[in-house]
Amino acid sequence: MSMTNPDESDAALAARAINGDRSAFNLIVRRHQEPLYRFIRRYVGDADEAYDLLQETFVSAWQALGRYDPTRPAATWLRRIALNKCRDWGRRRAVRRFFYGAGTLDDTMAAAGASASASTDDDNEAALTSLDHAIAALPAQLKEPLLLTAFEGMSQAAAGKALGISAKAIETRLYRARKLLAEMLKVDGLDVDEP
Repeated sequence: MSMTNPDESDAALAARAINGDRSAFNLIVRRHQEPLYRFIRRYVGDADEAYDLLQETFVSAWQALGRYDPTRPAATWLRRIALNKCRDWGRRRAVRRFFYGAGTLDDTMAAAGASASASTDDDNEAALTSLDHAIAALPAQLKEPLLLTAFEGMSQAAAGKALGISAKAIETRLYRARKLLAEMLKVDGLDVDEP
């Protein structure tokens, strides 16, 4: 096993990891775990679920390392894997809800509202939690463009490319997502205009 250089590119680290250097892959994980965790957390709205999905993302990345294109940013590749894990999680959750009668979207929003009004000392934390729950409750076609542009800093064109839709479709979905979020957050007792 060779020494890892912290300044080494993700592409070089990936090449070394493919050849069996686990320390190279560990450095990739350390570089990208925080932003990926935040992305996943905002998608699912639950810290524990996000942590599990983050681990699944890196396991899948390790297994698919041979398919990584070193000419593209590793962050984009990893975000795509994380997005697929989040979508899978959403489908599993929908199936469980269907078969086991788990709570509806209204129940989720009521719980978010209850946590948002917990106490005055925790207002900021509660507002952030409420926002996380509201974002997680958005339909995927609205949530994904919002997360990629507002939280991951991608342009509408880049987000459209990542999702396989046009930049204009991203713009429309962002408008709808912000409008729906504003409505959801007002229901929760927060007086928030469009985010």
